[in-house]
Amino acid sequence: MQPQIVLVNPQIPPNTGNIARTCAATGTELHLVGPLGFEITDRYLKRAGLDYWPFVKLRYHADWPTFAEFHRPIGGRLIGFSSGGSTSYHHIAYAPTDWLLFGSETEGLPTSVLETCDLIARIPMDCAGVRSLNLSSSTAIGLFEARRQLGL
Repeated sequence: MQPQIVLVNPQIPPNTGNIARTCAATGTELHLVGPLGFEITDRYLKRAGLDYWPFVKLRYHADWPTFAEFHRPIGGRLIGFSSGGSTSYHHIAYAPTDWLLFGSETEGLPTSVLETCDLIARIPMDCAGVRSLNLSSSTAIGLFEARRQLGL
């Protein structure tokens, strides 16, 4: 078992496609929580994921309550990533049962989702004028730190 990636309301197809490629390469399950800013069949989404889509373990959840219902019997910590997080992502001791949550490119994780998280992680940045990193970059940073710690 290894951490899973959850994208809540992603808006930009190429970002989700790039994240899908990362998930395919690492065997990581990817959960898309709607509403999405695109159709699953979007050509930009498909192009960003290249021909790796058959290798993506993808689950779609219509909205946050649907995902929460799915997650409840499985368990595991919900770790939200947010620029306002209180814990630096590399100070977290990751577990194989963790769920790494990332919000939309324009809004981040909704407050209602952040309130359900066990931890809220941030990726430190030196330039105060930069609000956040690209969603696909942030997801890769979080996932690969978790994998590194778990020896994957």
